Amino acid sequence: MERIGNSELIVNGDGSVFHLHLKPEHLADTVILVGDPGRVQMVASFFTSVESSSSSREFNSVTGVYGGKRMTVLSTGIGCDNIDIVMTELDALANVDFSTRTVREDRRRLTILRIGSCGALHADIPLGAYVFSDISIGFDGLLNWYAGREEVSDRGMEEALMSHLGWNRYLPVPYFAKASERLSALFADSTVGGMTISASGFYGPQCRVVRLPLAIPDLMEKIESFRYGGMRINNFEMEGSAIAGLARKLGHDAGTVCLAIANRYVKDANPDYPPLMRSLVEMCLDRLSSL
Repeated sequence: MERIGNSELIVNGDGSVFHLHLKPEHLADTVILVGDPGRVQMVASFFTSVESSSSSREFNSVTGVYGGKRMTVLSTGIGCDNIDIVMTELDALANVDFSTRTVREDRRRLTILRIGSCGALHADIPLGAYVFSDISIGFDGLLNWYAGREEVSDRGMEEALMSHLGWNRYLPVPYFAKASERLSALFADSTVGGMTISASGFYGPQCRVVRLPLAIPDLMEKIESFRYGGMRINNFEMEGSAIAGLARKLGHDAGTVCLAIANRYVKDANPDYPPLMRSLVEMCLDRLSSL
């Protein structure tokens, strides 16, 4: 097998992967991703035992046991650029032999669930609702840097969306990445399912206007009215498309479930949502432990 160069996958002196500072033996097969580094300890507080922890920049992690199942919770920070780091290094921990720097023949398939927050786009999705991203629409453009992005995305959906939105040629071509069917089914009875936009920023890319006007002025209204295959776009968040797309390419199961802390249609928000997030986390842990 071809050896992966030292500059392509950097391994720290202690045997941990470069950014995450995790060692292969500290990675569980079930991984929970959260954006906020401070949320890692909240998730880990549900664990019945803890075996390891690490911290480097925005990447905090704890590996422990919940419901008899070994799990790793890891913070990613905000944005799909960080997801490129997280997903690549998680896969390397699972499937690259650091001593020989070659890909293992016996591949591990990780189950990866992002638990986050989002802004709902329709009046019938109340604050506090749980929204599952069956399909994540990548406004970030990350997957376009990888070969075979056509194998992951749905070209018909791409063209229909760009036509409906009057897509600006200076923007990245959006891609449509499906969540793991197993995870979609696991959360179908407790979440609002459908399509999600993963935006490359919090303000302009999510149609918020503070001082600067938007490149597509009526983008929000067009997003709310888009329909394809009986589905609509339910919400905005900022990481799910890269997680779903890279997981598909790398052979892992992944999905995103978010707590609606804002409703863009009715222009309401709940900044005091931590108790609701704890409830979502506990529900997710219960479901994941059953797999």
